[in-house]
Amino acid sequence: MTHTRGRLGHLHVLVSGASVAGPALALNLARHGARVTVVERAPALRGGGFAVDFRGHVHRTVLTEMGIWEEIHARQTHMGRQRVVDADGSPRVDLPAEMMSGDVEIFRGELARIMYERTQDLVEYVFGDSIAALTETPDGVEVTFERGAPRRFDLVVGADGLHSNTRRLAFGDESRYLRFFAHYVAGFRVPNHLGLDRSGLLYSEPGRCVSLSNYDGDPAWAGALLVFRSEPLAYDRRDTAAQKRILADRFAGMAWEAPHVLKALQDADDLYFDAIAQIHVDRLAEGRVVLLGDAGYGATMGGMGTGAAIVGAYVLAGELALAGGDHRRAFAEYESRITGFAKGCQKISGNAGPFFAPPTERRIRSRDRMYRLLSSRLLAGFFKRLTEKAATDIELRHYPA
Repeated sequence: MTHTRGRLGHLHVLVSGASVAGPALALNLARHGARVTVVERAPALRGGGFAVDFRGHVHRTVLTEMGIWEEIHARQTHMGRQRVVDADGSPRVDLPAEMMSGDVEIFRGELARIMYERTQDLVEYVFGDSIAALTETPDGVEVTFERGAPRRFDLVVGADGLHSNTRRLAFGDESRYLRFFAHYVAGFRVPNHLGLDRSGLLYSEPGRCVSLSNYDGDPAWAGALLVFRSEPLAYDRRDTAAQKRILADRFAGMAWEAPHVLKALQDADDLYFDAIAQIHVDRLAEGRVVLLGDAGYGATMGGMGTGAAIVGAYVLAGELALAGGDHRRAFAEYESRITGFAKGCQKISGNAGPFFAPPTERRIRSRDRMYRLLSSRLLAGFFKRLTEKAATDIELRHYPA
């Protein structure tokens, strides 16, 4: 492993998680000369996943500084309009592309690969392992791994998602920080029997929704998104069969394409299932351990979590560089600059469940009327500014690399 010389050349940072936040921080830290090790529980870099979007000048500035703005454009989905439909498939309202897909949209796995490819010669990636224990000392953190030999690092960053193992070890049990928003979401791949081509259809009944979308132009496959309103459920996050039974029960008897989707669910090997929830921590740093992205201020969907993670990674690395590696000063600046921005993004995500699965027929009709109005030519500019407001509500500092 090699690295460039810079302000952080003396610093060795362990980053837990190689989804988006982890590689983003690794890229930014490498720009400032730090030595970085990324540990990831999965056996290899994970592909696929939901499409994620970026919008507004803040996202563009950060991605340009990271050197990946053009490559994201080259690999974007080119997703078009999505349409809300009735049970018979007749259109109710068109949702403009910029509402659902921002200025540019890319699959999460593609974004992670771009950053991994940019850093693989500068950063040490350790797949198939995870942190088992953390012990802080006066000059570092002693880390015990599930598989690998113990090692010492100057700093540890939890970038391992909504259900962060790092946060659990350093900050306490997840139940203290996870706020449930009365809905669950599932996603998986299904045959594209409707012939969708970079377009999507969304059907809602009270308390539940089925959406079918084709993002990549592959005529054979589409992505199914299921959202349903619910009390908290007790289930094993590793038990896919149990999750499939929950979905089959909750969507039984639903109209439109739900029967086809449930049939495809039986054979799906890529099911994602989770609560729509947010993470709210009292602080982002505990000694030499700091949280980034969903681990510190995540939202399951609708809160521009990927954008917040990318901006957070840029700010965290930059503040460490400005502080010359002084983590106390850098972590305090990072927290003061990112907290308000992240909370603004989270505020939007609280509407995700009710948008997809309004609780009553009356609320469904009200949603459709509102978005029909917002997507009209008269209000197009206002609607664009509205969707960008949270994404741009931060004043970036310049962090010369």
